[in-house]
Amino acid sequence: MRKKNRIKKNEDFQTVFKKGKSMANRQFVVYSLIQPEEKEFRIGLSVSKKLGNAVTRNRIKRLIRQVLLEEKENLLTGRDYIIIARKPAAEMDYSEVKKSLIHVLKRGEMFKQKK
Repeated sequence: MRKKNRIKKNEDFQTVFKKGKSMANRQFVVYSLIQPEEKEFRIGLSVSKKLGNAVTRNRIKRLIRQVLLEEKENLLTGRDYIIIARKPAAEMDYSEVKKSLIHVLKRGEMFKQKK
């Protein structure tokens, strides 16, 4: 992920939480907020210490980033996304993370529909 595609500031996170819409499944919660002035999308990740040690948390974040990198052309642009990992995500492999994340993005209508 390039720097301009990341959400790092707490105030940006809070804006998305307050004004955005959310969709969830057992593994992930995804918040989305339309930002019409943005040309691309931005991503914020949140992985709680409850999910495991630093190695586990960083592994989850790496897997999420890789899924988003592969699916970036299918994500709607002009939006901010915040992805929160839940407990079951700690035991998942890459293919399960990808399937679950795409599922929640499609449910929340944050994914381009294939024709």
